[in-house]
Amino acid sequence: MSDTEEVEVAVETTEMSVLDALKEVLKKALIHDGLKKGLHECAKALINAPLVCAVLQKIVRTKNTKKLIRALAAEGDVNLIMVDSGKELGTWCGLAKLGADLEVKKSVRTSCAVITDFGEETHALNILLDYLKKQAEE
Repeated sequence: MSDTEEVEVAVETTEMSVLDALKEVLKKALIHDGLKKGLHECAKALINAPLVCAVLQKIVRTKNTKKLIRALAAEGDVNLIMVDSGKELGTWCGLAKLGADLEVKKSVRTSCAVITDFGEETHALNILLDYLKKQAEE
């Protein structure tokens, strides 16, 4: 008999929604300095850099903002994901102050965010990339 025994480790694979995957991917991109937030940074990134993905809120204060980001994303063949709330998008991008109990105290709204570098490969990234492939096929 050997001194080392093989132990099976049960990995819990729970299904993750696309929005949960997007939250995790945005956090990883922020850590690896691959996230641009706000209209000015996103417009510059969409014009100059090779991009992976852009996130835009559905209801924007001005229609020109939405038109600009959509046009720049279409010109560069960048995938576009729409989210419901700009405050949630701001929180996911790290534009929030947290209290002592790690609850969001104050969140800053952002209309768009662009991912230039995913960082490390995770399960959430695979879910998001599968969603983007399905969206591109439609």
